[in-house]
Formats: sequence, structure tokens, C-alpha cells
Amino acid sequence: MKLSSSLALAALLAFAGAAPAADLAATAKSAGQFSILLKAAAAAGMDKMLSEPGPYTVFAPTDAAFNALPPGMLDMLMKPENKDMLKKVLGHHMLFGRLTTGDLKDDKSAATTTIGAPVTLEKKDGAVMVNAAKIVQPDVAADNGTIHVIDKVLLPAKPVQPKT
Repeated sequence: MKLSSSLALAALLAFAGAAPAADLAATAKSAGQFSILLKAAAAAGMDKMLSEPGPYTVFAPTDAAFNALPPGMLDMLMKPENKDMLKKVLGHHMLFGRLTTGDLKDDKSAATTTIGAPVTLEKKDGAVMVNAAKIVQPDVAADNGTIHVIDKVLLPAKPVQPKT
């Protein structure tokens, strides 16, 4: 009886491990640390993209990363009149295609975001950096891409200029 229970448990674990991952949006939601990112994606009209077939690579800032922005910046970006700027900021966090840290063969590589902006990926001191942000949890698989959890929000090279 003990052996059959062990086999049943092993079969259950094997089945659970073989289950497909959720899409990027559902994977981010279930992680519980990306509520601001998901809210911002919805405000920018980019939330549907996270559920499309892709594949995409998302450099996902945590809620803590968004909360570390200069005072007032997040509130300013979330205003409807600043939707284009919010899209530009969020666009710096997505690549077309599935990129894992194992794909990085050089110590320094360049990639182009979905909005055509360049980002630099660099292996540095045992970590992988995306511009100035550190990948704190790499290679989170989703059905339609990969999430890399980052510790900072990637901002455009040009200063963020709110509409007033």
C-alpha cells in the first residue's frame, strides 16, 4: 500500500510538472509581485499583448521597483493624458521572441524592444543586467514567452515629459 501511494504521488507530480505554463499575463498575476505592472499595462492598452501568442520576453519590474521611482512619477505616468509616455516606458520592457539567460553567449549583448528602443544585456559580477536593472529572477517560463524579474523600471533615454 505504501508503494502504491508513492507511485500515485509520483504520477501526480509528474503530471503537474508537465502541465503547460500560463500566458505572460496570468504568470505575472499569479506571482503576486507585479500588480503595478499589470495595472500600467492595462492603462496603456498593452495588457492584451501579454496574452497574445508571441513569443515575447518581458523584463518585469516588481511592485517595489515601481514604488522606487521618483516621487509622483508613477502617478503622472498612470494619468490618461500620459498614455503614450506610459506605452513608451512599458515598451522598454518587452522584446519580440523568447530570450533566456542561456541564450546570452557574450558578456555584453544588445537587443531591440518591441518599440524599437535598444537595451543592453550584460553579464556582470555573476548577474545579468538589462541596462541599469538587475535580473533578480531569470527565465520564468510562460506559454507565450519568458519573464525576467528586474529590480528597476527601465526608463527611456529622454526624460519623461508629462502632458500638462
